[in-house]
Amino acid sequence: MTATPREETHRTLTLVCEDRPGIVHAISGAVVQAGGNITESQQFSSDDTGTFFMRLQVVSSSGHDAFVAALSPVAERYAMEWKLDVVGRPLRTLVLASRAAHCVNDLLFRQRAGQLPVEIPLVLANHPDLSELAAFYGVPFEHRAVVGPDQKAEFERRILEVVDQEDIELVVLARYMQILSPELCAALEGRAINIHHSFLPGFKGANPYRQAHARGVKLIGATAHFVTSDLDEGPIIEQNVVRVDHTRSASDLVAIGQDEESRTLTQAVRWFAEDRVLLDGARTIVFR
Repeated sequence: MTATPREETHRTLTLVCEDRPGIVHAISGAVVQAGGNITESQQFSSDDTGTFFMRLQVVSSSGHDAFVAALSPVAERYAMEWKLDVVGRPLRTLVLASRAAHCVNDLLFRQRAGQLPVEIPLVLANHPDLSELAAFYGVPFEHRAVVGPDQKAEFERRILEVVDQEDIELVVLARYMQILSPELCAALEGRAINIHHSFLPGFKGANPYRQAHARGVKLIGATAHFVTSDLDEGPIIEQNVVRVDHTRSASDLVAIGQDEESRTLTQAVRWFAEDRVLLDGARTIVFR
């Protein structure tokens, strides 16, 4: 009897290491050794940090263990940080929310529509407002009030509990209007993404869109970035901007800004889930 050929699997391989000669040759050889064919390849050498970054997509009928066996000696030789995954595998994602619905709605809709490679087992919020929205998409919702330091500490303990129990790989702050503690930021380093508005010039505090309207801003945007203990200053993943003029009302600016926030956050989540975002110190390398 003729053996049934194994189904081909598409995988992603990402790696980070000190930039040295021979890396691409060694990785390519290991992929061939494992029976893989490279279908997409992107690489970047950072002059600032002397670091080499690479992302490959590989198709092969070989199993995961064959790739690990072929790649491990190369990874050890070059002291690489590396990750091997399956293309399109849904990333286990926890969504944190407050009252604003636009970013949460976009994430849940695109998950259900199959447009975003994530699996969201829970929306965890500090207000109950979005419970019906989560129920509409069939996603569990949990509300815990944060009205003081004790409740905030308990909420953060719950975040880490969910991360552990649900095998969470990414935490998304979908307009979650609370500042995370330095301890939680450290625990989630490199796997928590936040979104905030961006104005030129910038406005902080209450009603930023009303402030922007009063000053006649001409540009509105949004920035998605990794969460760090420096508020809204983590490594930037994606930014978008749209031009406006004096004919726009304050409510127009809010609607436009929310669209940009949703679009920018979802794009950042998509790139992260596709293993396209790598950290280079205080900035990111994004292989689009």
